[in-house]
Amino acid sequence: MPFLSLKQAVQQGTELLEKGGVGSARLTAEVLLCHAIAHERPFLYAHPEEELREVEWIHYGRYLHERIQGKPTQYITHKQEFYGREFRVTPDVLIPRPETEHVVEAVLCIPADRIVDVGCGSGAIAVTLALERGVGVVATDISAAAVGVAADNARRLGARVQFTQADLLSAFAHASMDMVVSNPPYVSLAARDTLQREVRDWEPELALYGGTNGVEIYARLIADARRVLKPGGWLVLELGFDSLPLIAPMLAPMLARWRDVRTIPDLAGIARVLVCQLAV
Repeated sequence: MPFLSLKQAVQQGTELLEKGGVGSARLTAEVLLCHAIAHERPFLYAHPEEELREVEWIHYGRYLHERIQGKPTQYITHKQEFYGREFRVTPDVLIPRPETEHVVEAVLCIPADRIVDVGCGSGAIAVTLALERGVGVVATDISAAAVGVAADNARRLGARVQFTQADLLSAFAHASMDMVVSNPPYVSLAARDTLQREVRDWEPELALYGGTNGVEIYARLIADARRVLKPGGWLVLELGFDSLPLIAPMLAPMLARWRDVRTIPDLAGIARVLVCQLAV
């Protein structure tokens, strides 16, 4: 029984995804087909008439069905690029976003030897910093499954990262770190129904929601960072698009203890990163 050619498979997959309301349907069809045949996208254009084998057709059909049901492409392929590197992702961790690369850029501008990434998820921040800075990084997550995914990424990419399952900074001693960096949960529970289904129904709630107003984790991190950081140490936090007005008042009563408080905008001009230094 003859099967579809790669060109025909892309066309049919695109049509199915469009009918299912999936955005970027053709690109998604190509990515899923490449995952099914274990080739990169240029192969589709170099060999458009090559026929799918039966097992490839079965896998491709399943991937299309999963995507139409709302499962993110990254959780189907288990891949997401971050800062030029491919990370393995599962539904146990958030899918790394381009916005988080602003956090990495901010950290790379600050000298620090002892860095802890809090709520590491896939390990995207911790692994990237370890490789870009050439230093050892410590990373924590309250989820054992997330720590497992992050540790696997560190091994595959050759990064020196020490992982610890812990609730935020609870595992660290007084004045033991030069920098605390985190992309904490910042979605409010009230905003749950406004999220895309791919996020709401598939990404881990533990890593998404920051309590009733979305900033409960920030309050804990800012308070405990003063204990864990050495004098002159740095706190670098990713911000939700609407979280700064709620976070700024947390710092206001403590401005004598923090200095050089500033935010870094993303390409849309939204305050995306908060940077501040503990007073000496």
